[in-house]
Amino acid sequence: MDYFHYKSGALHAEGVPVASIAEAVGTPFYCYSASSMEQNFKDFEIGLSDLPATICYAIKANSNLAVIKTLANMGAGADVVSSGELTRALKAGIPAKKIVFSGVGKTSSELAQAIKADILQINVESVAELETLNEIANNLSRKTQIALRVNPDIDAHTHEKISTGRSEDKFGLEWSKINKIYNYCLKFKNIEMTGLAIHIGSQLTELEPFRAAFARIKDIATKLRSNGCDISRIDLGGGLGISYDSTPAPSFGNYGKVAKDIFGNFDCELLFEPGRSIVGRSGILVTRVIHKKKGGNQNFVIIDAAMNDLIRPALYDAIHEIVPVLQKSQTKNIEEVSIVGPVCETGDTFMNKVKLPIINAQDLLAICSAGAYGSVMSSTYNSRPLIPEVMVKGDDFSIVRERITPDVYLNFEKLPDWIQ
Repeated sequence: MDYFHYKSGALHAEGVPVASIAEAVGTPFYCYSASSMEQNFKDFEIGLSDLPATICYAIKANSNLAVIKTLANMGAGADVVSSGELTRALKAGIPAKKIVFSGVGKTSSELAQAIKADILQINVESVAELETLNEIANNLSRKTQIALRVNPDIDAHTHEKISTGRSEDKFGLEWSKINKIYNYCLKFKNIEMTGLAIHIGSQLTELEPFRAAFARIKDIATKLRSNGCDISRIDLGGGLGISYDSTPAPSFGNYGKVAKDIFGNFDCELLFEPGRSIVGRSGILVTRVIHKKKGGNQNFVIIDAAMNDLIRPALYDAIHEIVPVLQKSQTKNIEEVSIVGPVCETGDTFMNKVKLPIINAQDLLAICSAGAYGSVMSSTYNSRPLIPEVMVKGDDFSIVRERITPDVYLNFEKLPDWIQ
C-alpha cells in the first residue's frame, strides 16, 4: 500500500491532506507515515521468518523519538552509533538487551555508558578498542558482551561515500586476521565473546554483495568453531536499499531468502540492522515555491526547503522524486526547470533540468522518500531554523518535533568577557 497517495487530486499522508498539515504547521516540514513504518517492519520480519532473528532498527536513519517508539512497539531493538543514539533508544523504551552499539570511533565515555546500561553487545572494530573496552569494564567491575566487526573486503556496489566493507574503508577488522584477534580476545577477563558482526554499506540495490558477505562471515564463523571458539551470535548489519525513482530495489522477501540460503541450517542467533528500508519511503519533505526565476540557460523554481534541511542531493548527488501536493489538471503544459533552495550554495539543488507540469509561486511540493537521512543530517547553515517533523497515523497528525528557530538556538551562544 502507498501511504502517500492522491485523493480527489490532493496528496494525502494516510488519511490526512498534506495541504492541511502545511496550513497548520507552515513549510518546510517533514511528514512521516507511522503505518508505513509499521508495515515495512512487519514485511521485514516476514522476510526473515524461520530464522532466529532479532531486528535492531538502525537509529542513524531517523532518530526522532516518535519514530523509534513506533518501531519499539513493534518489537524492534536498536543499532546505535553514539552516546546520543543510545540515550534516545533507551528513552524510547527499547530494552537494553536489544541494543547493539556499532561504530569505528567510540569514546571511553561512550563505552562506559554502554557497559553501565548492560546492552546486548558492543561491536568492536579495532584491537585498540578491544583493549580500552576491557580496561573500562575492569574498572567498573563489569563484564560486557562483544562481537568482532569483520571487514570482508567486499565491494557493495553502492555510493563511494557509504561503502563500508572494502579493505580501504575505515570500518571493521581485516577478515583474514579474525582468528588471531579472536584468540587474543580470550585473555581479557572482562570481555565475553559472543560472535561476529558485518556491515558492508548503505543503499545496496543488489543482493549479490550481501550473499558474498554473508558467505564469508559464515565461513569465518565455521572455522572459529572448529578451533573451539564459541560463536553464538552473528550480526549481519543492514544496508538494504530502497527505490528513489523508477529503479527497482530488492524486496524484503528476496533479501530474506539470501539470508536463509546461507544461514538456514546454521545454529546461531542472527541480528539484522535495517534503517533506510524501514523509514526511507515512509517520509516526505513538504516545501512551498517561493518564486520562479528565468536564468540565462535554464529556469529555476526556488523553494523554501534547502540543502540544510535535506543534504542528500548535495552530498551524494542523490535524486528524490518531487511531486505537486495538488495535482495539475493541465498535464500537457510541461516546462523544463531546476528546483533549487535559497541557501547561498550552487549545490543547493534538488533537481536539475527536469521536465515537470508547470509549477507556480506558492505551490506546495513534496520531496519523496525523505524519511531516512533527512532530518537527522539537517543543520542550521545560513542560520536557518531546524524544520518541524510531523507524524501521521490514520486521520490524525501530530508535531513530533517543533520548528527550532534562531532565537531558540542562539540562547546556547554567548560572547566572551573581552567583547563589549
